[in-house]
Amino acid sequence: MLARNADGLTAAELAERLSIARAAVYRLLRTLEAHSLVARIGTRYILGFGVAELAGQLKPRLQATVLPILRRLSEQTNSTALLSVADGDQALILLTAEPPNSTMHLAMREGARHALTIGADGIAILAGRPESDEDTDDVREARRRGYAVSVGSIQEGAIGIAAPIRVSDWSTASLGVVQLGLKLVDDQVPRLVTEAAGTAATQLVGAAGPEAVSR
Repeated sequence: MLARNADGLTAAELAERLSIARAAVYRLLRTLEAHSLVARIGTRYILGFGVAELAGQLKPRLQATVLPILRRLSEQTNSTALLSVADGDQALILLTAEPPNSTMHLAMREGARHALTIGADGIAILAGRPESDEDTDDVREARRRGYAVSVGSIQEGAIGIAAPIRVSDWSTASLGVVQLGLKLVDDQVPRLVTEAAGTAATQLVGAAGPEAVSR
């Protein structure tokens, strides 16, 4: 919640939005503040620099865990595979893998951003979250199917397929592929993408599985 409010929130605002007692919010804030995960400016609380330190440890773990999955998916589908993460209301392309035997394919730049509401990767992330009145038809359809499809949303003449990485009931990442064309050449691609996303989720959370995390 603090990440989505750059100007910070007061303890009273947090208590109201979380629907918990203000005393409980203060206890949580004191703990987070002690670990530099939250900082205070006057009466408002913002994210602390400890979050950046944690994030610095995340990419190496993602590379070690997800990059082999991306490479295998890229080879299986002869497409560029990518891992995207939510950064506020944007999707950030964090890791990519290009098909080793393709004579022509799309190159996706790591670090590129776009709105969560466009592109299969962003739509998949939103589909991995609880239903909301703000959901678009594309998000609802992706939630129903288990994966998102977009055509020409980010790159003209390209199709994207992505599935959320479910490690809790609030998805923050997706795994997918992009390929040249306006329709799928291989009907197995959605299955391969969803299986790869499931493998990534299982390996990221360990033996406990996403159900245990959501509980």
